[in-house]
Amino acid sequence: MNHPQYILQPVNPLFIAFSLILAFILNLLPWGGSIGIPDFVALVLVFWSIHQPRKVGIGIAFTMGLLMDVHDAVYLGENALAYTLLSYFAISIHRRVLWFAPLVQTFQVFPLFLGVLIVKLAVRLLVSADSHFPGWLYFLECVVTTALWPFVTWLLLAPQRRPVDKDETRPI
Repeated sequence: MNHPQYILQPVNPLFIAFSLILAFILNLLPWGGSIGIPDFVALVLVFWSIHQPRKVGIGIAFTMGLLMDVHDAVYLGENALAYTLLSYFAISIHRRVLWFAPLVQTFQVFPLFLGVLIVKLAVRLLVSADSHFPGWLYFLECVVTTALWPFVTWLLLAPQRRPVDKDETRPI
């Protein structure tokens, strides 16, 4: 209990929009067929659904999912369904997750990221007759996304930790 407890300032809605747009742009980068590249949109959606459930909810998750569906050229609604369920379950556990430190929160959010991959895979397998199971390395994406959780938490909460009043004698 030696670490400082911050009272966070209100989040700027423009910062939320900027982080979602940046996550979308990171998903647009041509990673190729690389294994283990995290889903940045899912990561940021879970973060804001847990920390700001009244500002980022199921509607934004659905919209981001449709945008990712168009970009990935997959069945329309595959990512939208996965992100909507992701946001719903993130909002439903947000009070419990916030009690823990970011490193312990990774155990709470891992099933969410795993669920996204399972929903996407289930839609692909159910809709297309020629699709097959991609292998167990397909699930490496949720492990990498979960491993980024403490860093993303620190990064996205940083603007809210600023002091309200400027004090010239305060070292930070």
